[in-house]
Amino acid sequence: MTTLLRAQLFHTPRNPFAEADALEVHEDGAVAFAEGRIRDVGTFSDLRAQHPEADVIDERDCVLLPGLVDTHVHYPQVRIIGAMGLKLLEWLSERTLPEEARLADVAYAREVARAFVRSLLRNGTTTVLVFGAHFYSAQEVLFEEAECTGLRMTSGLVLSDRNLRGELESTPARCYEESAALLERWHGRGRLHYAVTPRFSVSCSEAILEVCGALLREHPDLFFQTHLNESGEEIRVVRELFPWAGDYLETYERFGLVGPNSVFAHDVHVTEGELMRLAKANAGVAHCPSSNAFIGSGLFDMARHVAHGVPFALGTDVGGGTGFSLLKEGLMAYQTQMLRSVKGEGYALSPVHLLYLATQAGANVLNLGEEVGSLAAGKSADFVLLRPPEKSSLAEVLAHSPSAEASLGALFTLAREDCVGEVYLAGEPKLTELHE
Repeated sequence: MTTLLRAQLFHTPRNPFAEADALEVHEDGAVAFAEGRIRDVGTFSDLRAQHPEADVIDERDCVLLPGLVDTHVHYPQVRIIGAMGLKLLEWLSERTLPEEARLADVAYAREVARAFVRSLLRNGTTTVLVFGAHFYSAQEVLFEEAECTGLRMTSGLVLSDRNLRGELESTPARCYEESAALLERWHGRGRLHYAVTPRFSVSCSEAILEVCGALLREHPDLFFQTHLNESGEEIRVVRELFPWAGDYLETYERFGLVGPNSVFAHDVHVTEGELMRLAKANAGVAHCPSSNAFIGSGLFDMARHVAHGVPFALGTDVGGGTGFSLLKEGLMAYQTQMLRSVKGEGYALSPVHLLYLATQAGANVLNLGEEVGSLAAGKSADFVLLRPPEKSSLAEVLAHSPSAEASLGALFTLAREDCVGEVYLAGEPKLTELHE
């Protein structure tokens, strides 16, 4: 049976960084879906005529968006959000790594995994690339919790063998064995995929990076994720650890880790040569503006990434980031580009760009552009319904909005977790289940 979900609809089936008229809006719209797939999208009157026998879910007090796509977030860091006053490396040693070590306790890991998955859904995220845990059992728990909800997730065991805490360090042989076992069990299972995940070059010997390359050669459809050029201090340490490398990116390139299935988080302090090589490899970047500001890493050079054709999308980067809302990340991206504009270096973002970065751009970076990211026919029926609270500032602004684009701007500025009314995964409502 086909279902019509009636609401005000926004999506970006085209790329606003490259094309005009990328935004598609239906003030009284509907999406028709059946068996977990979108059949059609358009005005409610047109779709009602085409599907006269369809069930109708009337949500005219809501805004319907495609499910949001988060390209970088850390599952073990849910409980340290808001650790203020620390730069990257001291933030890691003083707050982050001690918390991540606690996930050696599988019962504790399950509590965190459950809270993590539910936090994503409560913020409208339906597709996500997740930095996992350093412990096999904790990573297994995350996959189990994601599978239970139907979340579309790519993740992997975090690999490191130096410069962390002893509990979080492994050996190259064990990294290979545990990664191989996890990917054999979970990669391609339902909506789950596996990503080879070295933490960053600071914590990985050449032997660990060689293991990553071997896994990718043996399983070419795997993803690869890590960190790149997040802070100046980090880059200096990488230079000391890899004196043969001309820049940070080369520490990954030498081991065959840079390609179209690769996503590099941050890339704040990028060189011209690195941009050229990222573009040539069609590797993606996860832009995490809240985290970059909160930890004091710097302001992302979006204009240069656009000019070089490097694909990028938004990541919340919890717990360096300040929450799970990709709407907030869109606002932070806008604000940081406004700050860069003071020196003539910013990219002029519109609400349309922000919606694209939170949906279709993320899907493209994760090589899921044909599956999710917009409301186009044939894609998975993954949606988020935003309902402005009664008498809220958002409700007031939307009631007097002069245009659809202005309404979209208000959503990114004001809508957060309390505005998420429902989330659909493959056509199934999920927030209702979480509240039962």
